[in-house]
Amino acid sequence: MKITQIRNATIVIEIQGISILVDPMLSKKSTLPKLRYYKSNYRNPLVKLPEAFHQLKDSIDYALITHCQKGHFDHLDRAGVHWLIKNKIPTFCTSHDSTYLQKKGIHTKVLKEKCSAFFKGTIQQIPAKHTRGWLTPFMEHGVGYYIKLENEPSLYLMGDTILTDEIRRFIRDNQPDYIVAPTGKAQFDIGAPLLLNEKEIIELASLSTGLIIANHMEALDHCRINRQDLTTILKDQNLSKRFMIPNDGETVNLTEMPN
Repeated sequence: MKITQIRNATIVIEIQGISILVDPMLSKKSTLPKLRYYKSNYRNPLVKLPEAFHQLKDSIDYALITHCQKGHFDHLDRAGVHWLIKNKIPTFCTSHDSTYLQKKGIHTKVLKEKCSAFFKGTIQQIPAKHTRGWLTPFMEHGVGYYIKLENEPSLYLMGDTILTDEIRRFIRDNQPDYIVAPTGKAQFDIGAPLLLNEKEIIELASLSTGLIIANHMEALDHCRINRQDLTTILKDQNLSKRFMIPNDGETVNLTEMPN
């Protein structure tokens, strides 16, 4: 199993000869709206697509969407929609998102609400919660995915979420080998953080016995934790060995990682 960090939440998973593109935000740099208005002078995305995407794109077989409605262009933007349609990419999604995606012309493969067969294994939906407090009803909360395939390490894609009691229980009970975690602490000009905050990042390491792969950083103007910030937080808590912080375009071979 290999994971390539593309940009923000967009990754490519290569597993058992299959390549899966997760949450494609494929727009050119600075072509999407700002997400902060009072203290941001830059349009999104803040960085360009890495060359790794262009090297991998012709081998992509499927896409997987965690959430995409209510303006979540950072998980599926117009360029991503166009690319999926143009290349006729079958796209796994929740039943909640299937009609929305089909109306855009994307060929969907709807996953069962709890657990579905997924190649030589299963994929389970884990509810995500995209913030807390008064912003909650205005957000699109989506899901995370727990992927277990034969002769492969288990992988939990958290999606866009804070740390909830349901996620805590799931991690304790299942102990995924790898967790892809949204560590960018996205936050609008007002309201609570939309992703894991510093305290939750540290708690995640106490809940999990696996290795945590950090993403959702440095590509959007409302993300408050960058890679250097996270490195410092982890070093201060003696947690550096529990996390991987891949750069955009970097590929991690999970099958070859030590247990």
